[in-house]
Amino acid sequence: MKTKATILLVYFSALFFSCNNSTTKEESTINDSTSHVSAVVSPDIDVDFLAEGKRISTEAQAALAGNLLNAIQKGGSAFAVEFCNTKAISLTDSLANNFNANIRRVSDKPRNAVNQANENELAFMQLVSSKLKESEIPEAKLGEIDGKMVGYYPIVMKDMCLQCHGQKDANINAETFEKIQKLYPTDKAIGYQANELRGLWVVEMNKK
Repeated sequence: MKTKATILLVYFSALFFSCNNSTTKEESTINDSTSHVSAVVSPDIDVDFLAEGKRISTEAQAALAGNLLNAIQKGGSAFAVEFCNTKAISLTDSLANNFNANIRRVSDKPRNAVNQANENELAFMQLVSSKLKESEIPEAKLGEIDGKMVGYYPIVMKDMCLQCHGQKDANINAETFEKIQKLYPTDKAIGYQANELRGLWVVEMNKK
């Protein structure tokens, strides 16, 4: 039983991390959509902000992952959907306060409407998507908006993510799909295939 529990823990940890962020190879051995992210920065911008945003989003992800694993162990993937509905945003906001930064996950097809990408974010997503279609490595971007440094980190779909974001019946089981429909009646975050762009981590940082 102990061995089985350990295997399940590793599996669901891989599921969460592959779907949500961009840890480096040094930080994790889990398959990662942005392990080889390169920077797109202006010459007058300190590239350290790109690394700082990566650190912040990685630490936020780790905290979310721990809570999500507890939810999965308690009630399965459908219950985890409920956790995301009630706890994920408030937890991210709390972590943002600790980091003195604003942390968001955005998408052109959000599950929660508050995660809708804005015009600038959508433009960057279109650029990343076009590069993915050409089998190019997705890039991170750093810019300055309203006196703050903003890092954008692509989130690319992996096979394991499809159980919540793939095709109904083919990838998403009936119980999980019913829970999604109940909690997110305007959900747009299904129908994905592996290696498609899911969205962005956006980290807004005060200038040092």
